[in-house]
Amino acid sequence: MAAEAIVSTLLENLASIALDEIDKEVRCIINVHREVENISSNFRAIQAVLEDAERQQVEKQKAGVRDWLDKLKEISFDIENALDEWSTAISKSKLEKEELKVCSFIPSPSFCFNRGKLLCKTAHKIQELNERLDNIAKERERYGFKELNVEKPKREETTSLINVEEICGRLKDEERIVNMLLNEGRTEELGSALHMISIVGAGGIGKTTLAQLAFNNEKVKSHFVEKIWVCVSDPFDEMWIAKVILKSVCPVDEKDAVEKLDRLEDALQRLKNSIEGKKFFLVLDDVWTEQYGKWDRLKQSLSHGCPGSKILVTTRKENVAITMGCNTIFPMEQLSEEEGWSLFSQIAFFGRSNKDFEDLEEVGKKIARKCKGLPLALKTIGGLMRLKKTVKQWQLVLDSEIWELEVAEEGLFHPLMFSYYDLSSQLRQCFLYCAIFPKDHVIEKNKLIKLWMAHGFLKGTQRQDVEMVGEDYFNDLAMRSFFHDFEKDENGGIVKCKMHDIVHDFARFLTRGDCLIVERSSIEGFSFNGRARHVMLINTKSSAFSNCIYTAENLHTLLIDQTKNGWNPCYHDLVKLFDKLKCVRTLRCGFPQIVKYPKQIGKLMHLRHLDLSNNRQLEELPEAVCDLYNLLILDISGCWRLKSLPYRVGNLINLWHLQNEETFAVSFMPKMEKLTCLRILSLFLILGDGKGAALSDLGELNHLQGKLEINGLGNVRDEWEAKKAQLQNKEGLTSLSLMFGPTDRSQVSETSILVLKALTPPSDLERLEIWGFTNPTMWVWPNWIVSLAKLKNLELSYCDNVEHLPPLGKLPSLESLRLNWLKKVKKVGVEFLGIETPLFPCSWSVVAFPNLKSLEFLFMEEWEQWDYGIRGEEDLTIMPRLSSLTIYDCRELKALPDHILQNATLQSLNITRSPMISNCSERGRRWNPLRDIDLLEDVVEG
Repeated sequence: MAAEAIVSTLLENLASIALDEIDKEVRCIINVHREVENISSNFRAIQAVLEDAERQQVEKQKAGVRDWLDKLKEISFDIENALDEWSTAISKSKLEKEELKVCSFIPSPSFCFNRGKLLCKTAHKIQELNERLDNIAKERERYGFKELNVEKPKREETTSLINVEEICGRLKDEERIVNMLLNEGRTEELGSALHMISIVGAGGIGKTTLAQLAFNNEKVKSHFVEKIWVCVSDPFDEMWIAKVILKSVCPVDEKDAVEKLDRLEDALQRLKNSIEGKKFFLVLDDVWTEQYGKWDRLKQSLSHGCPGSKILVTTRKENVAITMGCNTIFPMEQLSEEEGWSLFSQIAFFGRSNKDFEDLEEVGKKIARKCKGLPLALKTIGGLMRLKKTVKQWQLVLDSEIWELEVAEEGLFHPLMFSYYDLSSQLRQCFLYCAIFPKDHVIEKNKLIKLWMAHGFLKGTQRQDVEMVGEDYFNDLAMRSFFHDFEKDENGGIVKCKMHDIVHDFARFLTRGDCLIVERSSIEGFSFNGRARHVMLINTKSSAFSNCIYTAENLHTLLIDQTKNGWNPCYHDLVKLFDKLKCVRTLRCGFPQIVKYPKQIGKLMHLRHLDLSNNRQLEELPEAVCDLYNLLILDISGCWRLKSLPYRVGNLINLWHLQNEETFAVSFMPKMEKLTCLRILSLFLILGDGKGAALSDLGELNHLQGKLEINGLGNVRDEWEAKKAQLQNKEGLTSLSLMFGPTDRSQVSETSILVLKALTPPSDLERLEIWGFTNPTMWVWPNWIVSLAKLKNLELSYCDNVEHLPPLGKLPSLESLRLNWLKKVKKVGVEFLGIETPLFPCSWSVVAFPNLKSLEFLFMEEWEQWDYGIRGEEDLTIMPRLSSLTIYDCRELKALPDHILQNATLQSLNITRSPMISNCSERGRRWNPLRDIDLLEDVVEG
């Protein structure tokens, strides 16, 4: 990883280390103040020349410089660990003293002795590390490093990302590939059911982009029954490829069976049966193997598709296309100078003035020529120049010696090197960490930011700002083309992305073994080098990994993703593993068969991020998890059989994220009022027995954000508990689920009404669910429901005794409304609209449900009337944007209101198991007939 960023982080930690807390007996043994100051002094001297050292080892490939930097990083990690041990001992000691004060206990001599012993041991370790650092500091003089006057990158205001796929200059190529795919005659000439086309070209020339354009072409979509995309890469794993294809074409309920296949013959036979008689289009992206035998077995199964089926292969090597027997080879050419300049300028001059273009055009064209028509190079250097403001800055890039370097992937690494050097030391760390992911890996933005957090890469002005800093860092890297292939949410925000394989190669080139990936194939004989700090293990099939991983004691990251067919360690393997992982900061244990984790997990002092998500068989977490004082993130989501959280989880006072959604079997949640740093708490469970969590525990957790589900509200017996929760103060919450049931239906209490009224959500809430609320009859909904001006999604479900609906037509932003199992509602009347009747003449019209798009009524057993009792009100508009209406199992409903029958925006109507509705027959007269024919679904099913 970037040495400068590591040293910068260490200097910050050294400045903040708690030395004033040291007991006098520790000061007598060793002068820690002096040792820490000496370490800081050495690091400051080294930091001054680090930029020159890092450039020399990359640009000039000097082995001696590389060894010196390796020693520096190793000592930096060791010092970081020692400081972490020191700070943890001090902080835990303070916490334990406070707990003893509360209990009116006097600290025992053994308590003080153990604390002093630990601090003395760490102090001696700091002294020894200082001596090692002295030697490394002296060695730097041998290499004659200079203090470079490098302009520090400024934080740019984040701007909109450009969709570079739309400006890639490949429209003619796309047209040619699409014509090949749609041409049936060519297949008949060859007398084969399978036609293969290969796109061949250098890395970064746009092969994958061109394949994506063809794959997503509307004509291609309608031409084939099945469309499958497989990123093959290296090695060529027939079993894995067969499974990916099978999962794309088989029904959802068969995917688990496909995953369990462990014999290639069985997988190929199933593949043959699944595609037989179907016209399919298969893309095999980034193929490297030249071994015909590996491909031939797959090809035999695929040849049973319907005539006209096509396979599109992308590869850098023409020999691969020939070996695979491709019928047509499409060589990709570099972009012309004109196309290259167009691509570069659209990125580099995005949002700039005409004067900027005039001033920079001449030097810009010279820079674009140096990219040799390679789209990735043009995108990358364009993203960099977009941040350079003056002609002088552009000229410096043009005249740089970096263009002359002899590095791998000539023509591609040069632009990436410019962009890399333009990053701050923190951003360099964040980028290089991504080398831990395999090629074509789908990177989830939020998970990546959490990994950065766990390793201290994100530096905010206040602790609350750290995650926002992560967002900024991610957007900065995306804007510079280090990420691509974005998946976005409904608001246009990036949710997932990938790294181009050349960018991935570049990150691996710079990290030089710091990050290791072990995936799919057996790893017999595999061994760790001493440099590896970050390791990702994906579905290895050999227990040999369990033997070599025990030697990797310096790991900071271990991400393990296994399936049922992969390596699944026994309990004693995990004991041994946790005993060895002394330095780990991030640990993901994806073991689907593990039932219980050992208490040795509590020894992982430095652990910040523990991910046990989707451990489906896990039933118990050891109490020792609560000894992980530095833990920031605990993810147990998807642990379906987990029975409870550890009793002392409230001691994890540094915890930011407790992700516990889909923990269906959890029946106990402990007290949590001390977790005031929490940002994410997916599920909060109330038992009401006085032993576990109480609703009032949420009172001080005002940093909560995102989604929160509160379950067991029916067990709350005091409205003051609800008021103490202070939900209205949790301004970061956007989604809230209030779950009252299950409760005893025979003992409906007015307490539930008071509890619901007291649970006023924050005003910016966007999604609300209320489940299982069993109120007495003749009750008015709390006023806060219609005051949520930003609410977009609302669901009311299983509210058994509700007879009247709240005035939801007043909600100005509501887009989706689901009413489910409201058994006692007999009439949906004017109160539902939230308007006063009669309407008095006024100068403006009244709109009820102004933004509602989707409306669902489900299992409304006694619902008979949908009638507002309003006739001829010209100033009233109801649901003007409604596009989808679902009515399911509402057997007593007799008719639809006029505003539905006359609706011109309705695109989907689904009325099922509601046989009493009589006026659907009028639809031909009152609805647009074409819309009715095209979009009406399953109108009446008895």
